[in-house]
Amino acid sequence: MPLTRTPAPDDIRLAVLDLAGTTVTDAGAVEEAFAHALRRAGVAERSERWARMTEHVRATMGESKIAVFRHLFGDDRAAEEANLAFEQAYAELVTGGRCAPIPGARGAVEELRSAGVAVVLNTGFSPRTRDGLLSALGWQDLADAVLSPADAGRGRPYPDMVLTALLRTEAPSVRQTAVVGDTPYDMEAGLRAGAGLVVGVLTGAHDKDDLRTAGAHHVLDSVAQLPGLLRER
Repeated sequence: MPLTRTPAPDDIRLAVLDLAGTTVTDAGAVEEAFAHALRRAGVAERSERWARMTEHVRATMGESKIAVFRHLFGDDRAAEEANLAFEQAYAELVTGGRCAPIPGARGAVEELRSAGVAVVLNTGFSPRTRDGLLSALGWQDLADAVLSPADAGRGRPYPDMVLTALLRTEAPSVRQTAVVGDTPYDMEAGLRAGAGLVVGVLTGAHDKDDLRTAGAHHVLDSVAQLPGLLRER
């Protein structure tokens, strides 16, 4: 009978991976869908209000989308209407082929799972938008679980989705959890959860300095490099 090694206390047993910008590229579809929602809400393009709102959208990439709209409009009904317009626009862009896997992302997830690391995909999208994206990619069964803020309580930068992933997969501890994303909010959520490894990737909205400043332990060119990083550790 072959010998088995007892996992070290800091061996990663759970990887929580962001979707858009981290495992999926959408060629700016998120920002385009936000712009559509702002137009539908009557915000004039090239106005001071448009510029201020667009700046906030860019600064909060990774946050729950409905939370972003609540901040922008300060009214639940207006936020819900804008969020619905966003979801409809994003779904049309996904159906039109604007989204594709980051090269090597699927292979990385499969490699992690074959090595005994549970993988949870998480996103600021609503469950409906998230599931439409996964369906378009053929990723419905790729991960052990998929989470949106609605599944956990609060979205990023709060730790709820990371901690819910831990509970869903029955992973041993937050110390043995890696959180991977392309935004400072991803980094903050991982740090707030107490994740043992918080990793930024350069395939999305922010650069290395942004991610390091937000607390990333490592910054990779792509999530495809994650299995190699874990082997090195």
